[in-house]
Formats: sequence, structure tokens, C-alpha cells
Amino acid sequence: MVHGSLAGIMFLVLTILLMIGFPVAFTLLGTALTFGLIGFGWDFFNLLPLRIWGVITNFTLLAVPLFVFMGVMLERSGIAEELLETMALLFGRMRGGLAISVVVVGALLGASTGIVGATVVTMGLLSLPTMLRRGYQPELATGTISAAGTLGQIIPPSIVLVLLGDIIGVSVGDLFIGAVFPGLVLVVLYIIYIIIISYVKPEWAPLIPEEEWKDIVQQGLGKRVMKALVPPLFLMVSVLGSIFAGIASPTEAAAVGATGSMLLAAANRRFNLKILKEVMEATTRLTCMVFIILVGAGAFGLVFRGLGGDQWVRSYIQHIPYGKWGVLFICMTIVFIIGFFLDFIEITFIHIPVLAPIMKELGFDPLWFALLFAVNLQTSFMTPPFGFSLFYLKGVAPPSITTGHIYRGIIPFVILQLCGLLVLVFFPPLATWLPREVLGP
Repeated sequence: MVHGSLAGIMFLVLTILLMIGFPVAFTLLGTALTFGLIGFGWDFFNLLPLRIWGVITNFTLLAVPLFVFMGVMLERSGIAEELLETMALLFGRMRGGLAISVVVVGALLGASTGIVGATVVTMGLLSLPTMLRRGYQPELATGTISAAGTLGQIIPPSIVLVLLGDIIGVSVGDLFIGAVFPGLVLVVLYIIYIIIISYVKPEWAPLIPEEEWKDIVQQGLGKRVMKALVPPLFLMVSVLGSIFAGIASPTEAAAVGATGSMLLAAANRRFNLKILKEVMEATTRLTCMVFIILVGAGAFGLVFRGLGGDQWVRSYIQHIPYGKWGVLFICMTIVFIIGFFLDFIEITFIHIPVLAPIMKELGFDPLWFALLFAVNLQTSFMTPPFGFSLFYLKGVAPPSITTGHIYRGIIPFVILQLCGLLVLVFFPPLATWLPREVLGP
């Protein structure tokens, strides 16, 4: 009982320190070391090296630096720029066509890179000025870009899915295949919303003028579309196709993707030693950040469970009304609310290890609730005050775009993401059917 109370105090101290603004990795390690000494004495240091060694030698996590490398290299290859410009022309004569093109490009880039920052910044630089110049309402323009940029967190290959698979104990390949339909559900919901709002409020999303459209068609739109679509489709097939076909594991497919990104950069004449050095430096920094946090989270989890924290949480959750569905609602609500204040990596490493065993014990399909967590975590990028997608967009937006425009713009898309989460709750086969068809039961 004393240990359980100590685990609760430990979790509270961690939360307060994170809210104050202390670095995540040092906060996790510092809290774990302090409470480990209090709870177990110096013998705690006999257990810690084994936990850290288990994290560092985990082969599945090798996919993280490879996917990061792939995403950063693609950012430098010019693929996103070409895609955005071409898709904007392709949907140009539809009401809300520019916004729809941003969603489509966000999905394609999500399936190619999986890095939210690169996608939001690129689309903010290229699409936002164009949308504003065409007379789009600032809230609709900023909301669409912020939401489309986060699609890389659910559409595979996704670093979030790699981390969730390792923590929950689900095959990353199953998660990649299972995430296809939930990702498409969100894309469809975004597009339906844009079409409806564009017809209800036509002044929010004007059409491209007829004369300008004729000039575009005369310049050969079909050839340009093919040229823009082939590179990302090539990468999607090389990465996801190799997993779906059973040719490669997710880690091996990540290596294929990293190689493919270099080939595409070379094809676009954007590959040289200077760019390679910059990409490798960025990859090293991001990977070190992830693994330092992962080591801290491993130490924190060791102490928290050793102090009986999981039993302490379980004893409270058992008293929640409406059985396991009440527990599911509470867990999803906790993750959603925490997303207002913490980054998805922090939530994945700190809260998911506590909640996931409870969900397993209640009999939920691990693949299904892992994807529920992934969709829920995606909203953390768009919920103020600490939504990273909002920060990225504000950093590259024209001076006329205020923080208020961005915050108001994301509200409908956060609601749509929650609708997508509900669809996945009520229709679990959206997450489980495809992996079983492709890989078998």
C-alpha cells in the first residue's frame, strides 16, 4: 500500500515537472532514479542496466532512424513541392479543390515520409500563400494544412506505430497494414467536410478562374500529374508493398525506404555530399532524442511497476462504471486531454505502458486498441496550447495569419478526428480485417 502511494506520488511529480517545462528525458530519468532509490535502495542500480540494455538492443526500434532518414531526405528531394503544385492544379476546378489537394498530398506524403514537421512546413510554405491569394478563408486554409500534415502519424509507415508496436507487443507489420483503413477514413472525413463547407460557404473556397484553368490544361496537365505521382507511389510500393507481400520485415522495409529516398533525391538532382551530411545530422539528432526518452521511459516503467503502480492504477479503474467500455472511454479521454499538454512521444513512452496492460487484461484486441491509441495520439499535434502542427504552421505562415486563425481553423478537424476514432471504436474490423486477410490469423 505504501509502495502504491509512492508510485502515485512519483507519477504526480513527473507530471508537474513536465508541465513546468523540464526536458522530458532528464525528467523521466531523474524521477526514476530518485524514487528507485527511495523504494528499493542501492539495489535498484543492479536492475537498471538490464532494462536499458533491453531497450538499446531491440531490433524493431532500428526502424526509427531509418524512417527518420527517409523522411528528412524526401524533404530535400523536392517531391513535396512538385506534388502540391500538381495536385492543386488537378483539383483546381472543384469547389474547395485547393483544400482537397492539400489533404491528398498530406496523405501521400504521410505514406512516403511519416514526419509531421516536414509535411506541415512544406505545405505551409507552398500552399498557404496560394490559398490566401485565391480568397480562401484563413481558418479553412490553416485548419486543412494542419490536419493534413498530421496524417503521417496514422498512415504507414509511421514512427508512432513502430513505437506503439514495441510497447504494446503487437507486430509492427500488422499495425502498418491495419492502419490503412483508419487513415483512409480520416482522409475521407476531411474531404467530405471540405466539400460540404465549400458549398455551404462558397466564398470560403473560390474556384480557379476559367481563363487560368484553360491555360493550365493547354500546358499538359496529365503528363505533369504522372510525373508528380510516380515518385511517392514508387516509395509507397517499395516500403509498404514489401511488408504486405511478406518480402521484408518493417525494419528491413525501412532500410528499403531510406535507400529509395536517396534514389529519388538523386533522380531530382538534389543528392550530394552536403545534403547527405545534413540529413544524417538531422537523423542523428532526432534518433538520439527518441532513444534518450525511451531509456528514461524504460527506467521510469521499471520503478513504477516495481512500486506497484500498475496495481494501483488497476484498482482505481476497476471501480469505473459500465465495465470495460467505461474503462476504454476513460483511457481514450485521458490520452486526448494529455495531448493538449504533452508531445506524442512523451505520451507513448509514459502513459501507454500503464494503460495498455489494463486494456489487454479486459480482453480488447491489442491490434485494435493500439490503432485507437494511434488515432487519438494524432490529435495531440492539433490541440492547443502545445500542438506541434500549430507551431510549425505559425512559424512559416504570412504575417496576416494570427494564432487565433490557426486555433479556430483546427477545431472542425479535431472534431473530425474524434469522429474517426468513434468509427474505429464501433467498427473494429476496419483495423483488424486487412491484417488477417493479408497475413492470416
